[in-house]
Amino acid sequence: MTLRVQILKDKFSQSLGLPFKELLPESAIKLAISELKIKYKKRLFDPFVTLWAFLSQVLDTDKTCNNAVSKIIAHLAESEVEVPSTDTSAYCQARARLPEKLLEKVFNYSAQKLEEKVTQEHLWCGRNILVIDGSTVSMPDTVENQKEYPQPSSQKPECGFPIAKIGVIFSLVTGAAVALCIDVLNTHDIKLARKLYSFLKPNDVLVGDRAFCAYADMFTIKKFNCDVVFRKHQSRTTTMRKGKIIGDCDKLVTWCKPKTCPKGLDKDEFNALPPSITVREIYYYIVIPGFRTQQVSLITTLLDKSSYSTLAIVGLYGQRWDVELNLRHIKTTLGMDVLRCKTPSMVRKEIFVFLLAYNLLRSLMWSAGTTYTTPPLRLSLQGTRHHLINFIPKLSAASDQRRFRIYHTLLKVIAHKAVPDRPARNEPRVCKRRPKAYPLMTKPRHELRKQLQTA
Repeated sequence: MTLRVQILKDKFSQSLGLPFKELLPESAIKLAISELKIKYKKRLFDPFVTLWAFLSQVLDTDKTCNNAVSKIIAHLAESEVEVPSTDTSAYCQARARLPEKLLEKVFNYSAQKLEEKVTQEHLWCGRNILVIDGSTVSMPDTVENQKEYPQPSSQKPECGFPIAKIGVIFSLVTGAAVALCIDVLNTHDIKLARKLYSFLKPNDVLVGDRAFCAYADMFTIKKFNCDVVFRKHQSRTTTMRKGKIIGDCDKLVTWCKPKTCPKGLDKDEFNALPPSITVREIYYYIVIPGFRTQQVSLITTLLDKSSYSTLAIVGLYGQRWDVELNLRHIKTTLGMDVLRCKTPSMVRKEIFVFLLAYNLLRSLMWSAGTTYTTPPLRLSLQGTRHHLINFIPKLSAASDQRRFRIYHTLLKVIAHKAVPDRPARNEPRVCKRRPKAYPLMTKPRHELRKQLQTA
């Protein structure tokens, strides 16, 4: 057993471990296990092998457990050791034994290590920019999942799927996911955001859409010595007649404390709010064909116009769209939009592993971009994933000297073709390919089966 585990560790460290040697070394996993005081038995699927297998599973286009176990067997087949059974139960049980806190720690570690690579030249006006947004993920329709993450109330029982709401903070420079929280579907984005403010570091600037533009939240973020750039919430009327004008379409205004305690705040938090705060309001018009938004009003706590010009802030908010692309990469490109696990605990673990895999790909893109002087955010995440999957067998089979040469070739092909920057690109919101002519499911499956039997 010990020999087989060591063989698998060597294989994974040579294939997955080499591209991600700085972001996910075995020592980082050992440290997390030690800090959480996790005890495990000596078996084939120990936490190291299980985590690496889980990671390679979500990176692959075939995300079945059968495929993951097949990879384990293939790694052991060339060595003169007993290969495990093709049955997936041992691997599935090992995934279930992985503590959720361990995956969360490893994910946070990956985000932190990638953020440490950012230098002063990559910052915006000397500030680190973070972008926040919320999204949803679907999961199998099991009793446990429905109880923890109920389906939308508008859907009939047994006709929908459980859905979880996620809130994610991304780094604007690296594109990496920095923080994550998971809750039920009807959770407001701002409630998710309040669970993520603890991940902010002094001098960060948080950018978000109008869902996050609230009086209490701007005051809270300022207490962390951070600043915000949010779109103005639609409930506040837009007028340039009040406030101190400091430039074209740019003014300082005073916001007064709400008269009643908003939902989501307790009385003590509400009473601690100051009677007023000064914010900066910038408004501008969008005249690009195909854009739904015609006028945008921004609210920011960056009050110094000499340090943060109007155009710089408008340009910064224009990059907020990158967070939508990052979420699309995770959900569509990597396939996290429909999860596979059948219990809430495993669903959360699966989400953390998906974000860990996404961060590891982002680290590979960062290494390729900085090595070959190509903007890392202009590289294709899907292309990086394809190249990595194709290079893994070669990295695993090569000697130490050849392995590093193959690794640098991998970086070179990743950086070879950058995705073109196409600002103001617009496409009609229509579908060309017709869906299948099947009716929607409006009754539980057992009732539909009875209809077939009686027909």
